[in-house]
Amino acid sequence: MIYPSPALSRRFFPLLCVATGALAFLAGCKPKTGDVGTTGGKSRTTIQNKGSDTMVNVAQVWAEEYKKLQPHVDVEVSGGGSGVGIAALTKGTIDLANSSRDMKAEEKAQAKKNTGKEPKEFVVGFDALAVYVHKDNPLTEITNEQLADIFAEGGKITKWSDLGVKLPGGQDPIVRISRQSSSGTYEFFREHVLNKKDFKLGSRDMNGSKEVVELVASTVSAIGYSGLGYNEPGKVRMLRVSPKAGQPAIEPSVATTLNRQYPIARSLLVYTLGEPAGETKLYIDWILSDAGQKVVEKSGYVPLRASAGKP
Repeated sequence: MIYPSPALSRRFFPLLCVATGALAFLAGCKPKTGDVGTTGGKSRTTIQNKGSDTMVNVAQVWAEEYKKLQPHVDVEVSGGGSGVGIAALTKGTIDLANSSRDMKAEEKAQAKKNTGKEPKEFVVGFDALAVYVHKDNPLTEITNEQLADIFAEGGKITKWSDLGVKLPGGQDPIVRISRQSSSGTYEFFREHVLNKKDFKLGSRDMNGSKEVVELVASTVSAIGYSGLGYNEPGKVRMLRVSPKAGQPAIEPSVATTLNRQYPIARSLLVYTLGEPAGETKLYIDWILSDAGQKVVEKSGYVPLRASAGKP
């Protein structure tokens, strides 16, 4: 191999660095937290934030509002489901994973194995997992057992008449609207409503929380579950839910989530690899501040306020 002379190396090395950097950029290299650039004298930072579709709307608003305060910080938000965000975090390819379910022990172990860091959990708000029906469906309340009978494998409720419900036009078979298996909402519903049973085959599995509500709104015979923040009054109706037959049915709301009366409330979570530092820590601190929590409330979810722990 022929090596360049020292003089030539000194002359062309800076140009080589520029060319290599340009090629890396064109190849789509992921910007990391702390990327160098300047905005108003501060180094530009990109925070990669991925995960829960339940949380994607509020996460996008967080990013937009924070950008107004800190123009040098770009928060890139994408969905895909809690499982997708957690998988990316365990590989060390993102800074923040949004999740509407708890991270599993095996996922934490994998993150530690891959990155050498323990995942750190932050509760950033709460959500009532609402059960939606079409606005013309006369049903107003349902029990957890009935939901399991509708959605779980082996469940015997397949028609609205099984619940004593008559729909316009005589439509009777229940159309079940669910989420894809990578969704934290899917996992939470399976664990807390179906008692960890598998879902029946034949449901319509949506990629996003918004799509669940939209399909219920256009399908008279449908029932689905999604976050409180995706409610579309006048198009769908949220059912009151009873933990057990004979117990009061509770309306999903901010108040019933905070006082823990609503039976299928959950925490909204953000995970980092180890203790966050630098701009990532400042961003999480802002999310937990009054300003960040106002975004949670305006997005239709439940802010932390004075509540401690998880619903």
